[in-house]
Amino acid sequence: MAEQAVTTASFEAADRHLRKAMPFEHLLFMSLGTIIGSGWLLASVRVAAVAGPGAIISWIVGGIFIMLVALTWAEISGMLPRSGAIVRYPQLTHGSLTGFLIGWAYWFPVTPAAEAVAVLTYLSGRFPNAGLTATSQGQTLLTWPRGILSGVGFMILFFALNYFGIRFLSEWNRWFVWWKIVVPVLTFVFLFFAFKGSNFHIYGGFVPKGPGAIFASLSTTGLIFAYLGFRQALEYGGEAKNPQRDVPLATIGGVLIAIVIYTLLQVAFLGAINWHAAGITAGNWTALTSSHWASSPLYSALSAASIGALGAFGTVLIIDAAVSPTGTAWIAMGTATRTFYGLSVNKYFPNIFQWMSRFGIPWVSLVGSFVIGLIFFIPIPSWSAMVSFITATTVITYLMGAIGLQTLRRYCPELPRPFRLPQPWLWAPLSFLAAAMLMYWAGFTTLANTFAAIFVGLPIYGAYFAWQKGWVHPVVGGVISIVFLLAWVWINHMGGWVLTTSATQLPHTWPFPIYDIAFSADVIFFCVALWLASSAEGRTHIQRAAWLIFLLLASFPLSYWGFLGPLAKPAINFPWDTLIEVGIGLVAYFCGSLSGFATEEIQAILESRGMKVGNEPMPLLPSIFGNGRRAGPAAGVPSAGR
Repeated sequence: MAEQAVTTASFEAADRHLRKAMPFEHLLFMSLGTIIGSGWLLASVRVAAVAGPGAIISWIVGGIFIMLVALTWAEISGMLPRSGAIVRYPQLTHGSLTGFLIGWAYWFPVTPAAEAVAVLTYLSGRFPNAGLTATSQGQTLLTWPRGILSGVGFMILFFALNYFGIRFLSEWNRWFVWWKIVVPVLTFVFLFFAFKGSNFHIYGGFVPKGPGAIFASLSTTGLIFAYLGFRQALEYGGEAKNPQRDVPLATIGGVLIAIVIYTLLQVAFLGAINWHAAGITAGNWTALTSSHWASSPLYSALSAASIGALGAFGTVLIIDAAVSPTGTAWIAMGTATRTFYGLSVNKYFPNIFQWMSRFGIPWVSLVGSFVIGLIFFIPIPSWSAMVSFITATTVITYLMGAIGLQTLRRYCPELPRPFRLPQPWLWAPLSFLAAAMLMYWAGFTTLANTFAAIFVGLPIYGAYFAWQKGWVHPVVGGVISIVFLLAWVWINHMGGWVLTTSATQLPHTWPFPIYDIAFSADVIFFCVALWLASSAEGRTHIQRAAWLIFLLLASFPLSYWGFLGPLAKPAINFPWDTLIEVGIGLVAYFCGSLSGFATEEIQAILESRGMKVGNEPMPLLPSIFGNGRRAGPAAGVPSAGR
């Protein structure tokens, strides 16, 4: 029990080693500095290719969805500001297996690599003879050695910028963000000089591919990726001067500013499309991504306008193609570093990842983020493939905001909340569904890679974490983990969808129904076997993650048969597949909300503030569920010191 007391205390004390150096404007600029990255430079043409003029609605809908997610996180982050927040809250409210799966999903440090690829992709559009990129199967890829080694050089730059400390990072980021705000604003102003209203109505109408295309464009084009920076204020919560006030304001403010900028940019780009200059038939929206405009769409639109001042501003865009992604990437590498740090605080990784440099940076975590980020240049050196993966893994982590809020409302009613979300019975499920739908709309190919990457981390939980906690015998946990891993590798090899960047299954592989059954059976085997081998406390943590595993496994086959699957004729068309996913999401939401419990970490936080665990009525449909009973020690999870 003494060891458990130390563990729970470390959760509360870990951030004391971090420097409280960031005021509100720096937090806001950290969010904006990541939001305004490569997304605005490259996503406009891809969203237009999928949704046509309906892309305008796509940006607004995407921003609203992200705002719904941000609202729930804003309450939690203001109440309990933590660095590495998004990977630490899940364990706080739903136990270790949920925390591990969410943390593992969020841990993949792909964003810095994606931003490096974005810089090189945009530059290759302006300097095609540089040999930085090549096209394969409709995807723009970095070439070897010139393109990939250039990407490695950018990663080294991002590493150095992070190493010299949070004060250096936040001070310099302010000037980068001013640049990154001014240039997009000037871009949509100048593009309006080349505006042609006919692009909005004569080429198939405002929604030429139907309303489903608006939703299909959200997660597959880089649109949601362009909004993901809102989380930066949450991630740096432990380093804020006044986190209770500033973190929620910076989170919400960053999203609102981004919605305005991105929507105006998309309107201006659509109006400035010159079909002849792009080398494609007028009205062929899909062909935009295979045209020579795809690598540098905004620059190409300005150049095609044949107005001297606009062409001169195109040079500024080329400069910004290096500045904006670079500013985003160095912040994103800092976020990945704090994710490593948060996973170590949660004891999923060794304590070495909490070691601090003299600049106040967890330097071992920074090295780990750098190395893992480099690995992603090997299988998918493509911006569009990387951002699809990033979007899917990240929005899965956003599921926790809604149900974490409900759990903390229930068991921590006395904790101060600078921002208190009104009517959580309405906004919390909407937030959860927003994240679930963004996950589903990522499409089957992306989800196949994403789910495989998430579940492949389970052996670490079974063979390392559960053993370290004393919940399972090390030999038994190791055997279960090895059997699962060997089966996982074989199943995904035979499935033929993992590590592919197109919607084409590899030859000589299983039909999807067989693959899906084997995929699900292996995950269920691991959970059931580990549950049987675990102590009562370990079993509780596995049970509390059932809602998340259900959501992922139930969404997977639907994504195959639905309108974003690989079938030429989907078995379940839009909107019916989307409505089914909404039903799956609601079941997962209610189960997840009821699965939250008063973990040891919650009890340690409350005890450190002289408070007791509450037992408030569940703040969702209280007339149905009534007063829930506390699921902490009474549910088989011993509290610290008992």
